[in-house]
Amino acid sequence: MMITRSTRILGIPELPPVKRAAAALQRDIKALCLPGGSTGTDIRLQQTELPPEAYLLSAGDDILLQAGDALGFVYGLYRISHDLLGVNPFWFWNDQSLRPLAGYAVPSGWTAASKPCAVRYRGWFINDEVLLHTWSLDGSKDKPWEMVFEALLRLGGNLVIPGTDRNAHIYDTLAAEYGLYITHHHAEPLGARMFLRAYPDLTPSYAEHPGLFEGLWQEAVDKQKSRPTVYNLGFRGQGDRPFWADDPQYATPESRGALMSRLIRQQYDLVKANVPEAPCCTNLYGESMELYQQGYLDLPKDVIKIWADNGYGKMVTRRQGNHNPRIRALPRAGAAGAHGLYYHASFYDLQAASQMTMLSNPPEFICRELTEALSLGVKDYWIINCSNVKPHVYTLDLIAELWREGNVDPAAHLQAYCTRYYGSDNADLAADCFRAWYKNALPYGEREDEHAGEQFANHCARMLVSQWMKSPSSPAPGMKWAVDAPTLREQIEWYRGKCLQGAANYAAVLRTCHRAMLDMSDPGATLLQDTIAMQAELMMKTFQGSIHAMDSLLLALEGDWLHAFFHAGQAKASYLAADRAMRDREHGRWRLYYANDCQADVKQSAWLMSMYMGVLRNNGDGPHFFQWQRKFIDPPQDAQIMLILNMENHLDNDELFALMQARPELLAVSPS
Repeated sequence: MMITRSTRILGIPELPPVKRAAAALQRDIKALCLPGGSTGTDIRLQQTELPPEAYLLSAGDDILLQAGDALGFVYGLYRISHDLLGVNPFWFWNDQSLRPLAGYAVPSGWTAASKPCAVRYRGWFINDEVLLHTWSLDGSKDKPWEMVFEALLRLGGNLVIPGTDRNAHIYDTLAAEYGLYITHHHAEPLGARMFLRAYPDLTPSYAEHPGLFEGLWQEAVDKQKSRPTVYNLGFRGQGDRPFWADDPQYATPESRGALMSRLIRQQYDLVKANVPEAPCCTNLYGESMELYQQGYLDLPKDVIKIWADNGYGKMVTRRQGNHNPRIRALPRAGAAGAHGLYYHASFYDLQAASQMTMLSNPPEFICRELTEALSLGVKDYWIINCSNVKPHVYTLDLIAELWREGNVDPAAHLQAYCTRYYGSDNADLAADCFRAWYKNALPYGEREDEHAGEQFANHCARMLVSQWMKSPSSPAPGMKWAVDAPTLREQIEWYRGKCLQGAANYAAVLRTCHRAMLDMSDPGATLLQDTIAMQAELMMKTFQGSIHAMDSLLLALEGDWLHAFFHAGQAKASYLAADRAMRDREHGRWRLYYANDCQADVKQSAWLMSMYMGVLRNNGDGPHFFQWQRKFIDPPQDAQIMLILNMENHLDNDELFALMQARPELLAVSPS
């Protein structure tokens, strides 16, 4: 028995998710089977009484796939693709290379069967999706999202928040066509439109406009009641912030909890009146966790309570600004009711998180946190923040094994992952690079989860530079969470020390990757360059930029404007090199993938340095701006002759910095 180009998929039911999965399998067969092969074994689908999402596969005269519902067929079709054709779940995102053959053998008597997953509802929140938002494939804006949904299903997922804000409403229908349950951002109860988007001229106060809020909720339920949905209940403000930021009459925990409890009950009743069997959930996240722990939230008994990590993988409440209560975010042992979790493979907090790079905390830590959650009954709902998918595929693969199996050996998983995607001959070398990534993660605090991502290397530097331009006599208030020092100088010196360590650590990771690539064959070597090596280079060069930025600030505090300007130029150059490290990996289908990095936004770090260079130049060379460029243009014997101020057009900051680089002896510094 062989799967060949002529293999047909028969008996496809008229269900959009099954038709999409069958089309994906047919695409795989066409890509992996050479034309002109022998007659292939057909694949036949048969409706059977089986539990939800279950399937049976068996090879007889043909390959028989039996299932009882759409997701059972979907998972079975992807199982054929994986087991018989060798297509891995992240084939697209990791550029898996498979050599086409005349056909693929089906072992005699081959069978395969599903088994229940450890978690009932399990999937991804496509959040902070700035790369996916602007990226197209083959001229299609939908194609990247289709690849996200396919990967999620191949991993055994069944649940998705299909984007943030507008994107969630653009791609929810497409996600449902793939067979995924839809759920919602914690700031959008029931998936309703934001109040200010529907009523931009009104105050977003429930006390003032209860009927309008309720109308939006009813509209959302009406839109979704014909498709599988896990309804998220809650009430937040019009941004991702507490509602009382927009409605200050709710000034006490009691009043805030009372309103949230009443509205959650009202939303629950609305859902049950329209879709009696629909599951409901609510997020215990940020301020709502504190209200719940204080006893101010009263929830319906069968609502899934979603506990959340802090963005760094630790199951405690997140830091918000400088407030970091770290309240344990897991139910007590034996707690009644249904429980879920919201976990971050990617996080964005404008402080120290990882969104463009892998989570810095190791797989052993992730497994410990999530297996503890499972042991406490957190198994009804897992939603994992995957942001733009590609930077986080290893973490997502690890978590998916946990939601399927309920446990995982991190070391064995890493080896298996590297074998699948980097090749069996390259697996040991690739695994060494992953281990180097975690070993060299930069600690910014004392706790086990407090390791820095690329936002630490960018946002913190920008906060300190911005503060100097505003008020150099005061510390940066936004840095108190990291270093609550009485002066800006002390903050700069603390942060500079961290950047020195970070640059050295990621240089070590990059060296490990470069040594590995010398001994690796392609396509594994190229994939390593695209993944850990690129991320390590991004981190190293960004930290190098921030070192120069801090050196510049320390010189500026002394009034040494010329040397401060030079170091600011070096910082800008390093930030641009870090951005280039990403953009250089946009080969093939990934063209322009990283172009819209607007959150970590390494290129904004460079842009801010341009602004800062202008301030330094004004302080040291204004208002006429001729002395510095004469110092670097004129011969030494002419530099002090002032019969005419300048004979050339004024240079812009970048041109002046380039001259400084070319003549470092005039600065008494080493060439950069």
